[in-house]
Amino acid sequence: MAYGETSPLDLPRPIPGGYGNRLFLFVMRRMAAAGVNDAHAANAMLGAFGRSYRRPLVLMRAMMLELARVSSRKILVAPCCCARMTADEARMMAAAGEALRDPDISYGQVSALLGNDHALGALTCLQAVAQAHSDLGRPLDLYGDG
Repeated sequence: MAYGETSPLDLPRPIPGGYGNRLFLFVMRRMAAAGVNDAHAANAMLGAFGRSYRRPLVLMRAMMLELARVSSRKILVAPCCCARMTADEARMMAAAGEALRDPDISYGQVSALLGNDHALGALTCLQAVAQAHSDLGRPLDLYGDG
């Protein structure tokens, strides 16, 4: 790599604060690495949401599958142990934080993440995940203390 070039796994942003945000990021990373049926991801959801874990887990699985189906580019995800986020993860977290508050901004972020304008299904999945987290007391909010 030449001087000044960026690595494909640049980590420009620190992971967000707030338990809900970190849970979302951890589960997204686990599912990206090990598949949507990853036991560690399911266990993290169970630990966070108790007996109500199934709704956010199923919605998160649907969101990950929709992102994979619609994306026309590779979405870079860092390993679970990493204390920083890739640009793609940061964009996903920003879209998740805005999904319920401002769907237009979130749609633009998801479209940019996917590399195309076929992002309505992905946005809907993201809104469902954000609503489930919010309903169960673990909101996805990059600007609050989530």
